[in-house]
Amino acid sequence: MAEFLVLGAGMVGVSSALALQARGHQVTIVDRKGAGLETSYGNAGMIQVEAAEPYALPRDLVTLFKYALEISNDVTWKMRGAVQMAPALWSYFRYSSPEKHAHISQFYSRLVARSTEDHRPLIRDAKAESLIRHCGLVMLHRNEKAFEKTAKKAAFLRQEYGVLSDIFDGKRYLKEEPALKKAPAGAVHFTQSWSCSSPGELTEAYCDLFVKRGGRFVTGEANTLQHTVSGWQILTSEGELKAEQVVVALGPWSPELLSRFGYRIPMVYKRGYHGHFNAPKTLQRPFLDVENGVLAAPMIKGLRVTTGAALVPRNAPIDTRQLKRGAVALSEIIDLGEQVKEPQWMGTRPCMPDMLPLVGEAPHHKGLWFHFGHGHQGFTLGPTTAELLMQVMEGESSELLDALSPVGRLS
Repeated sequence: MAEFLVLGAGMVGVSSALALQARGHQVTIVDRKGAGLETSYGNAGMIQVEAAEPYALPRDLVTLFKYALEISNDVTWKMRGAVQMAPALWSYFRYSSPEKHAHISQFYSRLVARSTEDHRPLIRDAKAESLIRHCGLVMLHRNEKAFEKTAKKAAFLRQEYGVLSDIFDGKRYLKEEPALKKAPAGAVHFTQSWSCSSPGELTEAYCDLFVKRGGRFVTGEANTLQHTVSGWQILTSEGELKAEQVVVALGPWSPELLSRFGYRIPMVYKRGYHGHFNAPKTLQRPFLDVENGVLAAPMIKGLRVTTGAALVPRNAPIDTRQLKRGAVALSEIIDLGEQVKEPQWMGTRPCMPDMLPLVGEAPHHKGLWFHFGHGHQGFTLGPTTAELLMQVMEGESSELLDALSPVGRLS
């Protein structure tokens, strides 16, 4: 048995703590807030089995032109943010070549394929079944050619990775989804994904399970972490804590912390926003309005509308253009109702240029473990990569573990 500090109480950090605890280790989670109050709070709430391939940067000139001029609602950007992320974005672009992306997807698909089964026992033990719907995720299209392209992609995903889906023409899907005001061009329903009606509450429920099983949660600032002769120490609300080993699961805050220990970690920071609406009709299942870059999902607080990516500096002020544009577009096909008055949430998806999370021991520090960089899928993959981290700690090796390892991936 060893003593561990886990820095970060999002889905990835809490999953790390639970996995360590299950193997008999003494674990303390340290976070500056409560569990599930940062990026894990504000995502679309999907456990995405259909996401067998990670999001690649487009390489066709038409799409890049639309992004550059912000014609597409998928992406907004600021010059300062683009300049700051330029090396990581260029690397991301290179890894997005068809050949490299296909190679990466062979590993990534193995992660998402087991995501629901890795969540299942935690959902059960945390008594959080009421938060989960096994309803899948819909890609809804208004453009016929785009719909045909997605239908072909769905056939490929089925053949290549075993991702299951149903294809609907517009009129048929209108009968499936009573909340729609008019028929789309078509819809692809990926049936294996799960929807969570409050991702922050699910993360909190996992943390409560961890504490119930004897774990400890304390508030503290990760930037006080220090390397000592005997291990690691950090300042918290309960004083100075020491442990032999530490897991860094701080998502987009991880590179800043680790730079103090000599690690240069390139990352693309994709900011997203959400808002809730008092929609009079509940959706049967969440859907992505593909042509408008916005996802609608039923949540406890109302219908949550979640945006795409904003490539902006980490300290950039709130800018809800994508959210507003997405809501206007959605209102053409569903009745959104009034927006719920609440503090405006925003969060950052921590994307590694090679699209794979960093899972493993730091190259130059014994007892320092990396577990971050999940991009859009931290909520989906937290329990899965936590189990893989345990395999690394226990001395196992495999092609998959090597692909996720920090060794050889960092300068």
